[in-house]
Amino acid sequence: MTRQSSTYAGIGVVAVLGAGWYAVSGDGGDTAPTSASAPIVPVLTKEHEKGRILFDTNCAACHGPNASGSDQGPPLVHRIYEPSHHGDMAFLLAARQGVRSHHWRFGNMPAIDGVTEDEVVQITAYVRALQRANGIN
Repeated sequence: MTRQSSTYAGIGVVAVLGAGWYAVSGDGGDTAPTSASAPIVPVLTKEHEKGRILFDTNCAACHGPNASGSDQGPPLVHRIYEPSHHGDMAFLLAARQGVRSHHWRFGNMPAIDGVTEDEVVQITAYVRALQRANGIN
């Protein structure tokens, strides 16, 4: 075995082990959320309440009440969506362009027509408030 081929073999082993750990660690996101995962809802500021109304109008049909998830889309009150993994810009881009399914098995998310950038900022602030109340920082 050449040095180059052994390097590629080593990279392959690391990739397989990493994928296995990811699947076993519970971060795979494969399972549909359940009603048992209802989030804690904090007292909302006026700004967060505006975001909640916009969320209910534009997002709750798929992402569930209080971003708890549904059979149509994943919960956003989940550590996969913590700010260090999916920053605020990811929410804006998802609403603007849609997003290819990569954490869950719900299918691709379409772009959300008619929602302005400012409205997505308000929705994101609401989701972040829910996340903080549930220990997701």
